Order: sequence, then C-alpha cells, then structure tokens
Amino acid sequence: MDHQFTNDLINETSPYLLQHAHNPVNWKPWSDEVLKQAEKENKLLIVSIGYSSCHWCHVMEKESFEDSTVAAVMNQNFISIKVDREERPDVDNVYMNAVQLMTGRGGWPLNVIILPDGRPVWGGTYFPKDNWIDALKQISNIHKDQPEKLEEYAANLKEGLQSLDVVTLKEGDANFKKETIAKAVTKWSQSFDLRQGGMNRAPKFMMPNNYQFLLRYAHQSDDKQLRDFVNLTLEQMAFGGVYDQIGGGFSRYSTDEKWHIPHFEKMLYDNAQLLSLYSQAYLLDENPVYKETVYQTIDFLKREMTDASGGFYSALDADSDTAEGALEEGAYYVWSKEELKGLLQDDFNLFSEYYNVNNYGHWEKENYVLIRQDSDEDFLKEHNLDAKSLAEKKKVWHQTLLEAREKRAKPRLDDKILTAWNGLTISGLLDAYKTFGEKEFLDLALNNADFIKNLQLRKDGGLNRNFKEDRSTINGYLEDYSSTIEAFIKLFEVTSDEQWLTMAQNLTKYTLDHFYNSKSKMFYFTSDEDSSLITRNTEYLDNVIPASNSMMAKNLFKLGHFNFNRDYIEMAGQMLHNVSDELEGYPSSYSNWLDLMLNYTYPFFEIVVVGKDAKQKIENIHSTYIPNAIIAGSSSEKNKPEIFEDRWDEDNTWIYVCVNNSCKLPVNSVEEALSLLEN
Repeated sequence: MDHQFTNDLINETSPYLLQHAHNPVNWKPWSDEVLKQAEKENKLLIVSIGYSSCHWCHVMEKESFEDSTVAAVMNQNFISIKVDREERPDVDNVYMNAVQLMTGRGGWPLNVIILPDGRPVWGGTYFPKDNWIDALKQISNIHKDQPEKLEEYAANLKEGLQSLDVVTLKEGDANFKKETIAKAVTKWSQSFDLRQGGMNRAPKFMMPNNYQFLLRYAHQSDDKQLRDFVNLTLEQMAFGGVYDQIGGGFSRYSTDEKWHIPHFEKMLYDNAQLLSLYSQAYLLDENPVYKETVYQTIDFLKREMTDASGGFYSALDADSDTAEGALEEGAYYVWSKEELKGLLQDDFNLFSEYYNVNNYGHWEKENYVLIRQDSDEDFLKEHNLDAKSLAEKKKVWHQTLLEAREKRAKPRLDDKILTAWNGLTISGLLDAYKTFGEKEFLDLALNNADFIKNLQLRKDGGLNRNFKEDRSTINGYLEDYSSTIEAFIKLFEVTSDEQWLTMAQNLTKYTLDHFYNSKSKMFYFTSDEDSSLITRNTEYLDNVIPASNSMMAKNLFKLGHFNFNRDYIEMAGQMLHNVSDELEGYPSSYSNWLDLMLNYTYPFFEIVVVGKDAKQKIENIHSTYIPNAIIAGSSSEKNKPEIFEDRWDEDNTWIYVCVNNSCKLPVNSVEEALSLLEN
C-alpha cells in the first residue's frame, strides 16, 4: 500500500508499534538517543504506551493519532515516543506509577509528558481529541513561559516514585506460621462470590495463581468448603462466555459477575497459567469439564498462537471487522439466532438450550455470547440423551461453527514472542502432560523450550525478551528469567533430562549477578546492564501474572532442595520474610508468596526415583496431585546432580521420600511412596 505518512516506527518489529508507523505523528521508539535529542532541542516528550489488543488504544489512535490537526500540535511542540508495554514493561511500570500518583487511576492507553531526563510532569489514560489538544497546548505554554514550574513538579513526583515498589530488608529470624495463612484466607473469603465463583465484583479476572494457591491450601489443610469454592469458580469460568465455547481459550476478563461477556482479547499468559490450574484441579476432582477445557485450550494455542520456531505468539485483539467493514469488539466471536439456525438446522433448538441462545445468553443488538449453565450430566437427564450422543453432537457443532467463523475477518494477531510468557506456557503444557499423559503436550513444551534455548539464550548466559522476524532486540527482565527458570525446573522433573536443570541453575546465577539487590535481598526488575530509568523498581505484588520476585523466590527454594544449597533456601526465606507483614492484609496480591509460605509451614518433600524403570514410576507419581514436593529421576548412573549420589542400584528402581534431606527407607512401588507422603 502507498501511505501518506511513515515515521520511525516502521523499523520496529512490535505489531503495536507498526500499527502506528503510518500515523502523521512523528513517532519514535523509546531509546536513549531520543531523550538526548529532546535535551538538545529543549523539547518535552510525549510517551504514549499501549499494546496491540487494547481497545481504547485503537480508539485514541483513530480519533487523535491519525488526525493531522492533532499530529501538527504534537510534532511542533513535542518529541513523541510510542511504547509497547509488553515489550517494555519497565518503562510502562515507571509511568503507570506516575499516572496513578498524579490521578489516582491508571490504564491503557497511558499518555505521559516527560522532561528530557525522563521525569514525568503530566499524564493520564484515554483522552478525547479536543481534550488532548487543549492539554498539550497548555503544557507547551507552561514549558515556554514558566519552565521552573515543571521542574519543581517533576522533582516532587520523582521523590514519590522512588518511594514506591521499595522493599526494605526485614531484620530478625523468619518465623512462618500456619496461622498467618489461615487468617489471610479467612479475610480473603469475605470477598468470595459463592454463587458465581470468583470475587464478588465485576469485572472479573481469572487470576490463575490465586486459585492455584487456594486449591493447594484447601488440599493441604483439608478445607472442603474452600475446595468447593475453587471448583465452583473453575466450572463457572469454563461455562462462561469468557471462555471461547467454540474455539477454546480464555479471554482476558469478564465484564459482568456471571463470567458471560468478556473483553474479547485473548492473552497467552492467561491461557498458559489456566492450563496449569485446570490440569492440577483435574488431578483432585477429575471433572470432565476441566479436561475438555485443557484440551480445547491447547487446540486453540496450536491453531492460532504457534510460530514455526516453536514459540507462542502474544495475543489476539478484542476487535475485528464486521460484515459492514466497521471495527467492532467481539465481532469474531458472537452469533445471531438467524446465523445459528442456518448453520445448525435441526440441531438449533438443542444447541440453543445447551449454550443459552436465549435471554440468559443475550448480549446486545441481536448478538449472543455462548454460555453454559448446566453440567453435561444434568443436561443429559433433562433431554433424555446419552453421553456419547451429546459428545458427537458437540463435536459437529464446534466444527461447523469454527469453519463458519474462520470465514469472518479475524482479530489482529500480535505475533511477537515474549520469553516470559513462553516460560509460563511451557509450565502449563507440562502440567497438562503430567495430568493427561498426552505426548503431544510434552512435545509442544519441548519445542517451546528449544526455542528459548536456541534463539533467546545468549552466549553471555542472559536471555532476550522478545523475538519476531528472526530478531531479538530487548534485554530480558526479571520476569523472563523467573518464568523460564521455573519452566526448566519443571522440564527436568518431567523428563529427567539434566540439561534443563543445568540451564535453570545457570540462569539463576546470571540473575543473581545482574538483578540482585544486596541491600534488600530482593531482585530488581531490570538488569544492571540496562539503561537507567528515573527509578529502578522491585516487582513484588502478585497480579494476573505472579510477581517476578515471588517466582524467583520459589525457584531458589526448589533449586536449593535439588542441589542441597542451603543458601538458596535461606535467600527464598528472607525474600518471603521481607513481605510477610503485608500478606494478611492483601492476600490476593500475595498469593504466590502465600504458596511459598506453605513450603515452610507444611512438610515439603524431595521425591527421588533412581533405576532403570524411573521414567515409568515418575509418570505414575505425576498423575497424583503433589504440590509440596520436588521430583528428581534418573535412569542411569552417569553424571548427575548431588541429589542422586549413592542411590544407584543396578537391579532395582528405588523411590526415596525425603524431608529436609532426611530420607525414609526407599521403596519399590509408587503406592508405597505416596503413602509415605501422608505420614
């Protein structure tokens, strides 16, 4: 296509940045050189941050950034920078904190005006066109006539920013107690929605790590009521419109309390973690809905999110083109009665009852978002069907509607590959493999791990953040290391291939060298090799993705047990000790830390399987829900980690069950080993 305008974003690989490459705004990517240019020209900078599947980012682009009048104001008085928040979470975090300090709220698009040294002076989220122009003119005038005002405000705001995300070293001995966890869960439970699952509010986010912790805690504390709540939540999410009933995979969140109407963007990180959650929950309850959800979600990842390199893409947009050519949220996923009748013919009535093509499933205009209310068991009784017939019908329904949907304009794909999110996906696929034994799930995980090993792992031992068009352009952040280390540890537990444990250990050493804060005993989000921003943050609050520090603490704990490294275990304990005062007050923001605390307050086992039949025995062990253990296996006597030392027997395959390096007598059978975990 011939474009009237082209700016510097044309040389980037991020789909979000490329979306703006033909705006009349003279956008530039974030770089030290651009900041120096602003200093040389004595100009303020506009930093506009978003991501490819962000609905309101698209709206502001159409209204303002594609408008030549707006562009003229921006180009004349400012240097404008576009940032993909998924590529540069470090920049996003700093300026999100700034906007929250200034306005009390945040979101995307995030728009900030900064001085050439990076200090912010004004900001907000979405602005209508006229408001945006007025604000830019006012700030430009202040910069010309009263620059000292901006300097003073920037100095004060920087002080506020540097006080955020600071974790101080907590002195004294750590004394973790079960009572702390129990009190946190009791307070948390006051917010539970006991009717629809999830939290008692809207919108509703899936928050996989929250429910992984609650599932584990319910199991280990034998809390049936809590376990029932987790199962209610998982079933309702899988029944809801937030789950793609036809194509598999979850949207980012539900806008309502019944999980019905999603914000239709699909993110890799959600689906990766939900694979783990549903697979683990199946081990405890064998709910067929969980199995169906896992298999369909993996089908979605294979069909729409997999790159030839073995990596997984980042996201699918919420918006797509309608038949009339307008961009509309959810257009790809919703159905009208007339369309469904034409496609399903005689099966329409049964389909509409199963997926509530009625008042319960109605969204807006003539559109329906498919949602379930009944279990298959109840539905079969009501309609006098057998399970086999319903399964065959569902298969035909899904295939018919999927083929019809494929003919629609598809949502835009963000095909950049992010190391951190791929690490989460490896873990999700491995949990699915452990539960269901499908070799394909393991193969997908191994291909993904090989992608990271071969294309993202540098010769200096560090990781790159992003990958697209055979290019990696950004140094990795702590979350890239934390999730990759976690994935490689799990790969060793599943495959017994020592290379993955070795890589996890090497990445941990690199992280300690380049991210560790010796004063706070925590980890910075950015490497000491990265260019400095106005503040260097420590990410410790668990969110939709667990905090990179909580993931790292759990990695240290596990590696400490694999390698008999007491220092690692004590480091993990100190990190947990640093945040322990806040756990009871804000449990949902510390779920991964609470999960780590379970390792210190309940027995934590080392299960070591050594002998020619180790692989089969490990597979059998993995088919049991054991969240409080590491598992190490060896089928040969060759060079192995210390955990296998003096345990090889040519004639037998032994299973050792140990607690804190103190082992019970080895046993031959998995059943005997599992019984030792109960003592």
